Amino acid sequence: MAGALGLGGLLPAAALAQTAPALPPPASVTLDALGLMQGFLPPPDKRVDLSNSGKYPQMRWTLQHLRELKPTQSIRRGNQPVSALTEATLPLGDMQFVSDKGQPITVNQWLDSTYTDALVVLHKGKVVFERYQNQMQPASPHLLFSVTKSFTGLMAAQLAHDGKLDPEALVTKYLPELASSAWGDMTVRQVMDMTGAVRFREVYTDPTSEVFGYSLASGLMERPPGYQGAANVYDFLKTLPKEGTHGEGFVYRTVHSEVLGWIVSRVTNRRWSDLMSEQLWQKMGMQEDAYVMVDSAGTPLQGAGLNATARDLARVGEMLRLGGRFNGQKIFDQAVVDDIRKGGDREKFKFGGIQAARPGYSYRNQWWALHNADGAYEAAGIHGQFIHVNPKAEMVVIKLSSHPMAAAAYTHALTLKAWAALADAVRDKP
Repeated sequence: MAGALGLGGLLPAAALAQTAPALPPPASVTLDALGLMQGFLPPPDKRVDLSNSGKYPQMRWTLQHLRELKPTQSIRRGNQPVSALTEATLPLGDMQFVSDKGQPITVNQWLDSTYTDALVVLHKGKVVFERYQNQMQPASPHLLFSVTKSFTGLMAAQLAHDGKLDPEALVTKYLPELASSAWGDMTVRQVMDMTGAVRFREVYTDPTSEVFGYSLASGLMERPPGYQGAANVYDFLKTLPKEGTHGEGFVYRTVHSEVLGWIVSRVTNRRWSDLMSEQLWQKMGMQEDAYVMVDSAGTPLQGAGLNATARDLARVGEMLRLGGRFNGQKIFDQAVVDDIRKGGDREKFKFGGIQAARPGYSYRNQWWALHNADGAYEAAGIHGQFIHVNPKAEMVVIKLSSHPMAAAAYTHALTLKAWAALADAVRDKP
């Protein structure tokens, strides 16, 4: 399952023309058209199991049903009243904008062409547009991939603000187990902003690439007979050596998020899933429980394993837009949100070649900052998962997708056009 439940999904723009395959017509791979897992029992050729759940198009079913395939922990919403999301519907589906190819496209066409499962747009906290397709429903949890990282980053940033975590301390202050690994002389800040140097390649065509070791250790891939490698994520992290100079530049590596989540749990003495429940899901009055995939030792995949509904993610985006407050409570301090909004070092961001796919961006506390005129920032995951926050337009957009290609670079230029068009449509005009 490494390709499907993969991690980075970001390629230099120069490589895209050579690697992008022909994509199936979106209408041909909807779950209704495919008929997957229908009937009692489903016919053998329509079943999704561990042998095919990471392949396309079966992956479209997997992203809404991960709990039926993999071990998970619940992120409980508790017994609190649900926080209301009022509606003020706008006819945005038929709104046209100019695509990255210079051609007119409607919002609905954009959603179809990018294999979208759910879109929720908030303006000033009200739902102005909402669309579900591919059997997705408002109560359906969806795998979020690397959006997970941003929740880990938020909790770490709050701990730093509270003085419970020192970003300038060495990782080994909290995790002495990593003394002989790449993190042995790395600071927590370098982990938070992914500027620490560690040998971790995500090349899905090369079985020697470290992403395969991560996938086997975490349970993302089925282990072959006689497997002798690490049996869980934390043991795998201990095996990764330093490669390069810490702090030199940004390179996107999922293993940093796993280390950061480990630090958060060590500092708080709490499981990541319990912290998410106590600090967010219960306080915010979420509508549905969320859940996170775990490895064989019960460790949540804190860089890729979160599953949640679009509306509950919209509540998270609105909380951030409001400076950390929601449902009458402080969820995060304003200073924590401001630190994310300002972004990271834009020169260091260019280091790993990702600038071509995300021009003008930076990375801070596991969040992407666009540095556009509206001060937008976002959480993002492969196959098209987003929490997009636009402070100036007072807009939040949640986009959950099951695109055939993991890499954001294949669709990101069009996504930027769509963000701008939606912001222009909802923002208050003079």
